[in-house]
Amino acid sequence: MGGNASNGGVGMKWFKSLWGFFRRPSTRVPLGLLLLVGIIVGAGGWIGFNGALGLTNTNEFCISCHEMEWPYEEYQQSIHYTNRTGVRAGCADCHVPQANSVKGWFDKMKAKMWAAKDTYHTILGTYDTKEKYEAGRWEMANAVWAKMKARDSQECRNCHNFEAMNFEEQDRMAQRRHSKAMKTGGTCIDCHKGIAHKEPEEPEEPEEKEADAEEK
Repeated sequence: MGGNASNGGVGMKWFKSLWGFFRRPSTRVPLGLLLLVGIIVGAGGWIGFNGALGLTNTNEFCISCHEMEWPYEEYQQSIHYTNRTGVRAGCADCHVPQANSVKGWFDKMKAKMWAAKDTYHTILGTYDTKEKYEAGRWEMANAVWAKMKARDSQECRNCHNFEAMNFEEQDRMAQRRHSKAMKTGGTCIDCHKGIAHKEPEEPEEPEEKEADAEEK
């Protein structure tokens, strides 16, 4: 009992000494030096953190997962990859919020955490074949569409602005729909779901499948 009490006293003394050091730095270590070291370490950590985030925004990082090769092939055939103006939108431009505000930064972090499930499914091999990918395409597409709609297609609006559009250069349908969207508050993803990747067909309900089988 005496030994335990002694050890407890030594431990408490050490803790108080450590806490006292943080509250009142020793005169042998200038407060200014501690502050400078803290700033350098903090700045280095922040730069490294943002550098790592920047790496995860590259197309090369996005397609490093095997199952991304199929949507990437579709993207390469889209107007977002090759067009007359030479402006190319990468994966992150459409799928990752820009951190140009405090809210944007938190939205970006949220998107990065949400994307962690992709790594999970890669490890499990959920979509490791073209057949598996096509089977899950409708569900995956709807998840992305819902996220974009909730953000009022902000990633689209970072490049496309109604007020900057020359409606005279658009066909009649585009003019009509864009004009209506401006008046009613419509969002881009409502009409442009197949702009960069193949738009999946909605799977049939069990009753519809049975009806089709009977007709055949």
